[in-house]
Amino acid sequence: MTTTAYAAATSTSMAATAVMLPRLPTVTTTARFSALPNLPARSFSTSIKQVSESKRSSLFQIKASEDASSAPDATELFNDLKEKWDALENKSTVIIYGGGAVVAVWISSILIGAVNSVPLLPKILELVGLGYTAWFVYRYLLFKSSRKELATDIESIKKKIAGTE
Repeated sequence: MTTTAYAAATSTSMAATAVMLPRLPTVTTTARFSALPNLPARSFSTSIKQVSESKRSSLFQIKASEDASSAPDATELFNDLKEKWDALENKSTVIIYGGGAVVAVWISSILIGAVNSVPLLPKILELVGLGYTAWFVYRYLLFKSSRKELATDIESIKKKIAGTE
């Protein structure tokens, strides 16, 4: 019943659309390139579809479970955010920092777009990044003693940020 109603609605909307469109002269031109061969249209047989579906089903077997902790409810999420927002003392500071972060991302995207429009600059910057990555790997990751040095540097920076040093 619904498919016939849908088909009737679709056909009436198509008829209305066909009436509303102005008539334009139709010119059919077909461009054929001699360098490209004419290939037959692909037709997928049912055996190929069955093989692909059987592979797909064997690769992805997902079982649904009703675990309330895995999918938080939207009301729980909003209530949690509201509690955290109410617990903040300096709400204006958070708003200013958030707005500043949005503006910084916007300005950086404009800057990156400008750099990408300069002809050879993006490739040069990619080479600089590749060179720095190679130097970093050689300096800090290749040898065991330098890896320990990097780990101690990271720990000291963590302590400075946390304020425990």
